Amino acid sequence: MSLNRRQVLLTASSAGVLLATAACGGDSGGEGTIGIAMPTKSSERWVADGKNMVKAFKAAGYDADLQYGEDVIENQVSQVENMVTKGVKALVIAPIDNKSLNGVLQEAADADIKVISYDRLILGTKNVDYYATFDNFKVGVLQGSYIEDKLGLADGKGPFNIELFAGSADDNNTKYFFNGAMSVLNKYLKSKKLVVRSGQTEMKKVTTLRWDGATAQSRMEDLLSANYAKEHLDAVLSPYDGISIGILSALTSGGYGSGGEKLPIVTGQDAEVASVKSIIKGEQTQTVFKDTRKLAKLAVQMTDAALKGKKAKVNDSKTYDNGKKVVPAYLLNPVSVDKTNYKHALLDSGYYTKKDIS
Repeated sequence: MSLNRRQVLLTASSAGVLLATAACGGDSGGEGTIGIAMPTKSSERWVADGKNMVKAFKAAGYDADLQYGEDVIENQVSQVENMVTKGVKALVIAPIDNKSLNGVLQEAADADIKVISYDRLILGTKNVDYYATFDNFKVGVLQGSYIEDKLGLADGKGPFNIELFAGSADDNNTKYFFNGAMSVLNKYLKSKKLVVRSGQTEMKKVTTLRWDGATAQSRMEDLLSANYAKEHLDAVLSPYDGISIGILSALTSGGYGSGGEKLPIVTGQDAEVASVKSIIKGEQTQTVFKDTRKLAKLAVQMTDAALKGKKAKVNDSKTYDNGKKVVPAYLLNPVSVDKTNYKHALLDSGYYTKKDIS
């Protein structure tokens, strides 16, 4: 083969690769394409996160490749691998499992692709540039404090029966939510003003795989049948709205909320539509609102700074050690919401319309 002939073939091959990359969304935007990997569409908050980020990145001049793993680890790994192959400029990832992406993130680092860990911290790799999240410990504190306030525990009231639920064991946020709540509730457990009749008080015993509502419902049913045939349950620490709805299904099936049997206090997180409606009806008691619009903008700011060689704004450079490095983080403030303030927090802010929650 002559040199000219070989050069022609190589040029044609390179052009084909570039065309394929463009067709896949590689560099079609003015600033390039950002890969966004979200856990699942089964939770409305992740759907909202994805939409908000696509909108925010486009406003900043980037294209976005948004993918959902549907809570299947292999799906998300494959999706991120494909994004790296396409040549995205950066990755924003809310991991399904906090350690499963280590291999592909090394590939991303080798390709000089920046990585933003989104709401859930990616563990076990140095290849994470920033962490965009809410104050996860404070989320738990808000949940625990709500129970404390509504039961009058600080005023010496009690004893009351409580059961504890935590999130998925493979989500790094779970320990922050749980530890935050227990930083408020532990003293009442020690003084026996709060009683966990099941005896299940350690986080490892109360986790809920994949934050699944059906799993929580099944566990709540078991707890009721084994421990509350003759006792009234006064409160349930629930870390997330989807879990809360499952818990409430078990409670109402068990006779709570009817026949004079008052529903327990049930906390939550994410202000999902179903839970907001439940709060308005007087079923679920509380949720923690995390404005995903603000989190999406934060992720865009961090990504843009990283790509332009600037330091992103952070407010926590000590807390989030992923086992390989302390990941610089910015923590947004969560807001406790119940029947008394949902209009101000959710409607006046424009997060929902009256039609959304009616």
